[in-house]
Amino acid sequence: MAHLVPLLVALPLAGGFLMPVVGRLTGRRESAAALPILLAAVVLVMAVWLLLGADEPITYWVGGWDFPIGISMVADGLSRLMAVIVATISLVALLFSIDYMSRFTSPGLYYGLFLLMLAGMNGVVLSGDLFNMFVFIEVAGIASYALVAFGTESDELEASFKYLVLGTVASAFLLVGIALVYNVTGHLNWAKVAEGIAQAGGPTVPLYVAAAFFLMGFGLKAAMVPFHAWLPDAHPSAPAPISAMLSGVLIKASGVYALVRFVFSVFGGDPTLGWVLIVLGVLSMVLGALMAAGQEDFKRLLAYSSISQVGYVVLALGAAAVMRARGVSEGIVGLAVFGGLFHLANHAVFKALLFLCSGSVEYATGTRQLKELGGIGRRMPVTGACLRVGALAISGVPPLNGFWSKLFIIVALVLGEMYVLAAVTGVVSFLTLMYYAKVQRYVLGGEPSASVDRAREVPAGMAVATVLLAVLCVATSLLAVPAVRSRVMDPASRAVTAGGAAGPRERLMTADAEATERAAGRETRRAGVQPAGEALAVDAHGRRPAPGPLGARGSLDATGEGTAP
Repeated sequence: MAHLVPLLVALPLAGGFLMPVVGRLTGRRESAAALPILLAAVVLVMAVWLLLGADEPITYWVGGWDFPIGISMVADGLSRLMAVIVATISLVALLFSIDYMSRFTSPGLYYGLFLLMLAGMNGVVLSGDLFNMFVFIEVAGIASYALVAFGTESDELEASFKYLVLGTVASAFLLVGIALVYNVTGHLNWAKVAEGIAQAGGPTVPLYVAAAFFLMGFGLKAAMVPFHAWLPDAHPSAPAPISAMLSGVLIKASGVYALVRFVFSVFGGDPTLGWVLIVLGVLSMVLGALMAAGQEDFKRLLAYSSISQVGYVVLALGAAAVMRARGVSEGIVGLAVFGGLFHLANHAVFKALLFLCSGSVEYATGTRQLKELGGIGRRMPVTGACLRVGALAISGVPPLNGFWSKLFIIVALVLGEMYVLAAVTGVVSFLTLMYYAKVQRYVLGGEPSASVDRAREVPAGMAVATVLLAVLCVATSLLAVPAVRSRVMDPASRAVTAGGAAGPRERLMTADAEATERAAGRETRRAGVQPAGEALAVDAHGRRPAPGPLGARGSLDATGEGTAP
């Protein structure tokens, strides 16, 4: 099954370079869309197969080169879940693009950039080291800069330029952070960096400085407050399927996912960083909701709403790190992590749906102003019904998916005795319901305006894409069912929570580091030396045996602390 891991990146990457040629040879937009849709469908099938068919982390060494020379691609529970989310939204956005992009020229270039963005996001979630994650973030970023400006109008070019400048600033922050980490630990592999920090007894001052740069860089990529300035311009200006990709998956893969990996897998859920995530999450939730409530442009409202909804995920994960440091039970910590990841998956679905619905409305009426869209539900019944489902889901109305993820987050915060944060989460949920009630009032209710009177339902491909996402808003509620949750979501939750294991030698590592550990254990056994893992064993009475030598790494005393070799 390991051979599927690189194909998740290689297939869309190859397709991205082929599409300009294919676009010129085919001529028709339907023919040009065939290859990217086929590739996205294949990627989705492989991602689902990995998610449901693998229990343990899978590591693929590119070119067959082993550590420390080789580049590893690691598919654990979290990265497999992210790959499924990315592939699902990508496939639906491509289906929507067939008719929507008919107004634009150069379909081959559009689909080529789209596939490069898909390859970059898959590379981000599968990279086993910091530098290659940075490379794939840049691949996805460069493609998204061009796609935001694809219409080449003045507003689109301005938004793309702002996005480019702030994205470059974020990349500079990430490079500085990577340099600091390499200087301190001598490694870029996620697992080896975590191992080095654990052996040093925890993060040092230079590593906390690196963490600050990573927080700023990934915070910009995730569009968290106060790093959100690019998003409200980029989303309204981009074509609707690209807006769905930016909000649905790109800010999560390049921002939230990378931030979670860094805070938990490398820093072991450090409580200081956990409090930073809580502050950023609360600011994003509250300010994003307040700014969304005052918008009259449909897509700008959705853009600010994305900032608010990402705050839920960041808050839940930050709270999990703080709870663990306080000694809260692992069940409650796991519930907070599950709630955050559940909301990440849900937001990808209903926000992509809402952006595609906004694209359908603009496609049929030529406007995005809410007060000019009254009665659209009568002229466009399929789009109107899907829009209503998305608005109710993001508002947390049961039994749709958004209700369950928000409920899990609030319950985890209450059980973790974070009552103020639980109250803030509830208030922001109410604000979300209020401004989406405004959307339904202006867009779906009232008499048809002059703009709406001529509107007709969108072509079949666009309608099918929105219906699929509306169905997923209902279907993903099943992730709350224990049997489904244990198979789909729990491996991702364990990948996050295990990153904060208590002991330095007990910290969860990716499969490449585990393989190195096993190989080292075999060598030490041949030499008659006790392996590190056995030095942490306990006897039948729960007592730790006398420390044995650990080769060049020293030994463990009776308290488990390391001594000089």
